[in-house]
Amino acid sequence: MITLTGFADEISSELDIQLDILESEQIHHLELRSVWGKNVLQLTDDEAVKVKGILEDRGFQVSSIGSPLGKIKITDNFDRHLEEARKAIWLASFFQVSFIRIFSFYIPDGEHDRYRSEVLSRMQSLVQLAERAGIVLLHENESHIYADNGERCRDLLQAISSPYLRAAFDPANFVQCKVSPVTEAYPLLDEYISYIHIKDAVMETGSVVPSGEGDGQLRQLLQALKQKGYGGYLSLEPHLQAAGRLEGLSKPELFIVASRAIKLLLAEQNIPWL
Repeated sequence: MITLTGFADEISSELDIQLDILESEQIHHLELRSVWGKNVLQLTDDEAVKVKGILEDRGFQVSSIGSPLGKIKITDNFDRHLEEARKAIWLASFFQVSFIRIFSFYIPDGEHDRYRSEVLSRMQSLVQLAERAGIVLLHENESHIYADNGERCRDLLQAISSPYLRAAFDPANFVQCKVSPVTEAYPLLDEYISYIHIKDAVMETGSVVPSGEGDGQLRQLLQALKQKGYGGYLSLEPHLQAAGRLEGLSKPELFIVASRAIKLLLAEQNIPWL
């Protein structure tokens, strides 16, 4: 059974509003990235306790800590980043979450080979921290980081070769890197995928659109996931803008558009969800 979740901070900075909209869409999980205008890693201990209490009172669970780990330049100081990683791991344990979303560092254009060994060294340090805590790091493919296409994502995952580093597969991000998500990237990463980000994009412009309206091959992806018996999370990260036919919609309304678009595709494929 697939479970729907999402980056609820795209709805509002206010936690209560986030939960109201998720509840209206029968979604009872969220990917915790920011609340009250603060990134999850900047929450104080008291604020984390408050968030957890609100979630428990309203019957919500956290699917992943949506951290910005690895979203720094490969030349930036890494020791400070390790401290942030320790905070992310503490938060995952505190919220009883198995996953933390990460990235593989911004690389100067065309210099992936030059910085590969440094990327792997840093990633290994992060994985060692996670392994000791029993937490799985989910690498999200994104433009301008080391593992931005299917080949480099596979290279990273193969080189580290740990069950504590897995892939968060993001179709729209592949499209924005001029990669066809299902026909090119998915076959390379299938065995490593433990989490799916749901957004779609147009290859020509990179614009993000509701699921099924772009070149993210969402229907083919759902077919592939159904065939393999995937039973994990689909996490809504819409990034929709109030433009074109969506002009005039508020952030909560845009999130609802994204939610209903993926539900329609799931219904087309006869895939049940929680």
